[in-house]
Amino acid sequence: MPRSRGVVIGFWIATALFCLQMAFTAYAQLRLPQVAAAFTHLGFPGYFRVEVSWAKLVGVVLLLAPVPTRLKEWAYAGFAIDLGSAIIAHLAVGDGPEAWGWAVGTALLWGLSYVFWRHLQAAPIPFQRTEARAGAPA
Repeated sequence: MPRSRGVVIGFWIATALFCLQMAFTAYAQLRLPQVAAAFTHLGFPGYFRVEVSWAKLVGVVLLLAPVPTRLKEWAYAGFAIDLGSAIIAHLAVGDGPEAWGWAVGTALLWGLSYVFWRHLQAAPIPFQRTEARAGAPA
């Protein structure tokens, strides 16, 4: 089954939106005091917020860069753990949907990106014949 143009476009839209969201949350966790306070409200120490933020930025780079499949798998796994933990942490302290809704929405983008990426990994790249060189057999 060759690669579908729709799958490629869907992958890039979902992945771009997901990476923008994760990069913004990493920035917010590092720079905005109200986001740091929210992290403290969840019971996490300040240094953990910094570690998670930098891990998110590394994960975004891995998803967008042409790196080996294994590294992309680890990035997707790390994001799944991060988003699942965020949802659990918000629910554990009794936060409402206004707090954990963003994590759920981002997790949906993660799921779309991952499913599209897996479809692209399974589909062969269509062969594109280049023009024959002068004197080379056709």
